[in-house]
Amino acid sequence: MVNDKKVLRELAREYAEIAHKPVMDERRKLWRGLNSFRKTRPPIYVRAFAFEENFDPGLLKCQDPFLREYEIYFYRMKAQDAIGDDFIIEPWITVNAVFEPSVSNRWGVRVGLGEAPMRGGAAAFAPEIIREEDINRLKVPEHEINEKATRERLEKLQDAVGDILPVHVNRGSIFGMWAQDISTDLAKLRGLEQIMWDVYDRPEWLHKLLAFMRDCILKVHEEAEKAGDFSLANHQNQAMPYAEELEDPKPGVYGVKRKQLWTFFAAQEFTTFSPDMFDEFMLQYQLPIMEKFGLVAYGCCEDLTHKIDKLRKIPNLRRIAVTPFADVKKCAEQIGSDYVISWRPNPSSMVSTGLDEDFVRKTVREAFDIFKKNNCHFDITLKDVETVNHQPENVAKWVKIVREEIEKAF
Repeated sequence: MVNDKKVLRELAREYAEIAHKPVMDERRKLWRGLNSFRKTRPPIYVRAFAFEENFDPGLLKCQDPFLREYEIYFYRMKAQDAIGDDFIIEPWITVNAVFEPSVSNRWGVRVGLGEAPMRGGAAAFAPEIIREEDINRLKVPEHEINEKATRERLEKLQDAVGDILPVHVNRGSIFGMWAQDISTDLAKLRGLEQIMWDVYDRPEWLHKLLAFMRDCILKVHEEAEKAGDFSLANHQNQAMPYAEELEDPKPGVYGVKRKQLWTFFAAQEFTTFSPDMFDEFMLQYQLPIMEKFGLVAYGCCEDLTHKIDKLRKIPNLRRIAVTPFADVKKCAEQIGSDYVISWRPNPSSMVSTGLDEDFVRKTVREAFDIFKKNNCHFDITLKDVETVNHQPENVAKWVKIVREEIEKAF
């Protein structure tokens, strides 16, 4: 019979060795400098690299589903380290607290998508708010943690690897990352196409729904803060959350105020809305939530080319995503040196269908020229890599090519 604990301990030791490499401190310094507008070379961050496509599940040995999640995580981090980018592997692991209600039931109704037709496939929206009166089905959430269930998860992980790696409990909030930006949950609750009609057909009703969601998120965040459940490990900026103005990420340091933390927001579902519509029906409701945090990173996959003027309303904004769908030149001209650009070249043309070295170099050089001309602070983030055509080695090759171009340009 396989000994789950023995399997996990071996991987945990490898992970700890990687996390304590001197290069991790060099990367911390690099990201801290970039995010505080110091003159640095642009960091490279590979946020996704089609791990599932190229990982052999036959390697997995843990029988316990909970421990198997960490077995997969350790393998993923080994693969991340092999890429050679500027990702920081932190010397601790995290177990999520068990919230009540559950994260998937945070609004009192199911929040999610319909069933995907195949593993890794797309799923349609399956909204719960169909009629206007369905808004009354939503419940005001509370910040409540099932301490017994959380302790059981913690003790199981600590028993397995706690003497090798610190185990941090994420007690932050059911409204973190994607749940707090309103936009993501709104589309799941109401349907993406439907909210496009709502702004014209029932704007007052939609404003009522948005105000309810904003107030609930603020309420739960306030409750979590008062309970001392935010920690220095709750930084989020869809990159490496380091900056001179804020304390570094750290496990086990609770009682942190939101003003001490990075936060991340986006409105991908509003990418086709006009700037004014985006402002009226989303940004104005996000602002009160974002203002409570120390620094803000904004944007995931949406095109923000024509919304940057609106984003300037965010007083603590520090990072803006410039995605494959954005006009890099127009974004750079508007952003200048005022914010850090998270430049995200198109993964399809970078690595997903093969690696054309000349094309990668040309794309990178053109972007570098634009950013230098506009005095931009930026990183290069390769994300949403759904496939590498079963050639995982191309990701590390891509990083090597980009690093060579950085050395030439900077």
